[in-house]
Amino acid sequence: MGSLLEVIALHPADAEAAQEGGADRLELCASMEADGLSPSVSTVSAVRRVTDLPLRVMLRLTGTFAVDGAELNRLTAAAQSYLSAGADGFVLGFLTPDNEVDTESVAALVSTFAGTPWTFHRAIDAVLEQRPAWRALRTLPGLDTVLTAGSALGVQHGLDDLTRMAKEDPAVAKVMMAGGSLRPEHVPWLYGSGVRKFHVGSSVRQDGSWTKAYVNSRFVRAWRNLLDAQDSKAQESRSQAGTTQDGEPATTKEPTA
Repeated sequence: MGSLLEVIALHPADAEAAQEGGADRLELCASMEADGLSPSVSTVSAVRRVTDLPLRVMLRLTGTFAVDGAELNRLTAAAQSYLSAGADGFVLGFLTPDNEVDTESVAALVSTFAGTPWTFHRAIDAVLEQRPAWRALRTLPGLDTVLTAGSALGVQHGLDDLTRMAKEDPAVAKVMMAGGSLRPEHVPWLYGSGVRKFHVGSSVRQDGSWTKAYVNSRFVRAWRNLLDAQDSKAQESRSQAGTTQDGEPATTKEPTA
């Protein structure tokens, strides 16, 4: 599969610049000082009017990864409003007081929008044990992406763990999306481990500012070009090895007389 570039957007101007720069998907949220909270329904509608990119909306009401019954009810209602406003998917993730994946709460929420794809966000980087957490995620319906830096401190601290997990388990590599202070020099290592989804936010804004700068389409284009170059190298390697994109032996046409 080719690479996917997801860009964080806070408003329509971000969305337009991200699409112009070559993004494949948007994560829409608010309040990045709290690492992303749910945006208003009007913002979702406004973003949908200016872009046709797939749009995943954050379902998170507080700056923690905990959730209670009242919040779940509010998020359930919000999800339906977001779908009506043009959302294609969601971003969410809850942990128990013991910092394990709260599968019960997550399953309860995603069951209310069955059939809609969703991302488990960087709550995964706050769990105590990674392997049990990833096993728990496999049980959740509709999950197709796990956003992770491999560390709560960012990809620069979690890179070794990300590449190891991706190499050890292709199923993990398939859903893993690397993000969280992701830098260009991380990409070849992640790509070589089988990761094909990448997530950027502050790195596509002037001076990395969430409050003083919008998404810059040129910065997005630089990331797009970087990922396209990795895709091209991978395709060339497959061709030289005589395999298809899925790693199967390439068929050869029988010569005619």
